Amino acid sequence: MSLALTPLVHRGAVLTPVLPVVAVLALLALPLDPSSDGGPGPADAVSGFLVLFCAIRLVRDRRRPLPRTAAVVLGLPVLGLAVAALGAYSPEAGITGMGRYLQIFVLVPAGVLLLIRGRGDFRLLAWSFVGLAGWQGAVGVHQYVTRTGASFQGEPIRAVGTFGPQDVMGMATVVGIGLVCAFGLALGRTSVRQRGAALACALALLLPLALSFSRGAWIATAVACAVQLVLAGLRRALKVAAVAAAAGVILVGGLGVGTAMLQERIDSITHITNAPDQSVADRYTMWTAATDMWREHPLAGVGLKGFPEYRDAYASPSLSSGSDTDGAGAAYLRQPLLSPHSMYLLVLSEQGLLGLMAFAGSWLALLVCVLRTTARARTSEPQGLDCGLVACGLLVWQLTDFVYADIGGPSTVLTAVSFGLVAWWALAGNGETQTTPSVPALGNARESVARCP
Repeated sequence: MSLALTPLVHRGAVLTPVLPVVAVLALLALPLDPSSDGGPGPADAVSGFLVLFCAIRLVRDRRRPLPRTAAVVLGLPVLGLAVAALGAYSPEAGITGMGRYLQIFVLVPAGVLLLIRGRGDFRLLAWSFVGLAGWQGAVGVHQYVTRTGASFQGEPIRAVGTFGPQDVMGMATVVGIGLVCAFGLALGRTSVRQRGAALACALALLLPLALSFSRGAWIATAVACAVQLVLAGLRRALKVAAVAAAAGVILVGGLGVGTAMLQERIDSITHITNAPDQSVADRYTMWTAATDMWREHPLAGVGLKGFPEYRDAYASPSLSSGSDTDGAGAAYLRQPLLSPHSMYLLVLSEQGLLGLMAFAGSWLALLVCVLRTTARARTSEPQGLDCGLVACGLLVWQLTDFVYADIGGPSTVLTAVSFGLVAWWALAGNGETQTTPSVPALGNARESVARCP
C-alpha cells in the first residue's frame, strides 16, 4: 500500500505528513536575533523544505500535483508576477521579489494543501496556530507587565512577543490568527471538551491582542469573528457575543488593563481623518504614493520591489524618514518605510492592474469556494463545521488585514500556511481528488482521503 494513503508508523506512534508544517509554526516561537533586520527567518527556510518534501512525495507516489481547480486558483497570480518581475528595476529585484511571492501565495499553500489528509490534520494545524498564539501572547503580556516590551508612546509596554521591534506586527498577527482559529473550533459541533478548551483559549488571547496596540489586527480579528458567528448560526452568535463582550468588560473595565492607552488607540481608529498621529499620516502619504505610481504605470506597475525605489519621487515632503523601533531587547533603530502598508496597494503599485486582478481573482475564488463548502458542511456534515469556520475566519482575517498591512518579516510565513489551510478546505472538497491513482485498486481509498469534509 502506498505510504501516501496510510499514516507513517514508527514504534507505535502515528506520524502525520503535516509535521513539517507544524515545524514551521514551532520555529516562529523562537526569539529573533535583536541585531537582525527583520527579514525572512528560520521558519522561511523550513517552509522551503516543506515544499521540497511535498515534491518528493509526489514524485515517489506518482501523484498528480494538484486538482485542476486548485492549480488554476493558486496559480493565477503567477501571470502578473512574471510580468512585474520582467519590469523590475534590476534582475536581482525581480528574481527575489517573485521568489517571495511564490513562496507565500503559491508554493507553500499548495504544499500544505497536498500534505493535509483530512479533518484530523486540519485540526492539528489549527490547534498549532492556537498554541503558537498562546506562547507569543504569554510573552507579550509579560513584556507589558514588566515593562520590557517595545517602545510605545515613549514607554516600553508594547507586547511584541519573541519577534521584537523588528517585526512589531508579528505577535499581533500570530495572536489574531490564533484567536480566530480558537473561535472557529469553539463554534463547531465537536466534543464539549474541545469546544470548551477552544473558547477558553480564545478568551485568553483577547488580552495579548489588546496589548499589541495593533489597530489593524483588532479590526481584522473583529471582522473575522463576526463572520464566523454569522456562519455558525444566529442563536449561537448571540450567546458567544455576550460572553466575549463580558470578557472585554472584565479585562478593560474591571481590571483596568491599559485603559487609557487602549481607549486612545481605539478612538484613533474613528478619528483618523481629524488629527491623525504620525504613523497614520505616513500611511496615508504612502497610500497616495502607491496610487500615483499605478496611475503612471497602470497595466504592469513599477515592477517587483519597485515601491522603495520610486517612493521618494511620488511621496509628499510630509512623509517621515522612518519609524522608530526600540525596546524588547533591541537597540534603538530607525526603520525606513519601504512599503505602503497595504497589500492591495503594494500589488497595484508594483504589478499594476494585471497583478491586482490576478491576486483578487484568486482570493475571490477562494472566498466563494470556502463559503460554499462551509455551507454544505453545515447542512450535510456538521462534524466538519469547525474546520469550515476556521478556514473562513482565516481567509477573512487575511483579506481584512491586507487593507492595513502587507507581506514582510518572519511572521509572513504564517500567511502562507493560513492560505494552505483555506485552500485545502475550499478546493480539495469540490468533488475532485488530490491524487491520480497509480494503482487502480486504491482509487476509491485515495478519493476518500482527499475529499473535503
